[in-house]
Amino acid sequence: MTAARQQRKSRLILVVSLGLALAGGMAARAAAEAGIDDRTLVNINTGLGLSGFDPVSYFTDKKPRLGRADTEFGQNGVVWRFVNEGNRAAFVDHPEVYAPRFGGFDPVAIARGTSVPGHPLFWAVAGGRLYLFYDNAARVAFIANPGLFIETAERKWPEVARSIGR
Repeated sequence: MTAARQQRKSRLILVVSLGLALAGGMAARAAAEAGIDDRTLVNINTGLGLSGFDPVSYFTDKKPRLGRADTEFGQNGVVWRFVNEGNRAAFVDHPEVYAPRFGGFDPVAIARGTSVPGHPLFWAVAGGRLYLFYDNAARVAFIANPGLFIETAERKWPEVARSIGR
């Protein structure tokens, strides 16, 4: 290969690499701005987020309710279920509001620098976001001082998220 041809090829590879990096960065930025965690917990057997519980019901009904298979919505490799079309529409319009913060990982554990899956039956809504906890003890600790746990978990989440295998 001539030196000129090799130089053109190197420039082409550089341009393509930069383009891919920019596109990936824009996608990650869009997801971050939407408040969607790219490390959302998913049932490996079913592909369901929240084990099939309706994320909107935590806000509207003040309790978790199992969604129906006929009102599913798939997004970023996660299948969400809803109790009705209204909840589905609300989620589709604002997933950043209804999806569990930190992808469903326990914010108390994240504040301590580790990832522990939350359980859909141990939950709290704070600051307009849904948080899941490993157990009731973590939930009680969080409720006693949500601001502290949220602030600390927000700061530690990028590092903890990197440690989670995908």
